[in-house]
Amino acid sequence: MNNLAQELREGTTKSHSMAENVTFVKSFLSGVIDKKAYRTLVANLYFVYSAIEEEMYNNRMNPMINHIFFPELNRKESLEKDLEFYYGPNWPDQIQSSPATDIYIQRIHNIGRNQPELLIAHAYTRYLGDLSGGQILKKIAQNAMNLQGEAGTAFYNFDLIENEQVFKNTYREALNSIPVSKEATEKIVAEANIAFTLNMKIFEELNSSFLKIMTMLSLNAIKNLRDKILN
Repeated sequence: MNNLAQELREGTTKSHSMAENVTFVKSFLSGVIDKKAYRTLVANLYFVYSAIEEEMYNNRMNPMINHIFFPELNRKESLEKDLEFYYGPNWPDQIQSSPATDIYIQRIHNIGRNQPELLIAHAYTRYLGDLSGGQILKKIAQNAMNLQGEAGTAFYNFDLIENEQVFKNTYREALNSIPVSKEATEKIVAEANIAFTLNMKIFEELNSSFLKIMTMLSLNAIKNLRDKILN
């Protein structure tokens, strides 16, 4: 048994903290969510998870990947439900991956073909994060966007997992059962930090659109106030 789970957790602490301090994420966590920016995020995540799940499936027999090949974690179908909610039934014609998302998915496909063991880092970064904070983020999204019931939040529902805490422990044990050398561990941890950076780049793109919206709202508020004063 190795201690890959702990190495990943400790080795990505700084990156995790940096991701939480991106403006879009901080706004989200404080309950300020723009629906247009959020649905753009859902669309970008759809492309990211499609890539991860395609490469995980293609490499499912790899002696390192097979330990953490859990199809019950897959998010692609859940994201399709959310995309239909936010964009309507013709959502495939309305979405496209952003520049930062393109870089992310190109990397996933590249390592899937050439260094499949590094997929461990991307699976860990996304799925463990989803399981850990998903229900909190779901409630924030529901409250901030006045969502009714489960509509628009399928991404956060792991219907095939009975107990998320138990499953997280199972996942960590699976990570620790992977036959991995010290050198390979270091590469996987380094790739996990790259995964955090790639996610941050997507959030930073959303910062731009979010800040534009907030600026427009502020300018409109100033204009309305000025009009009231002048009239």
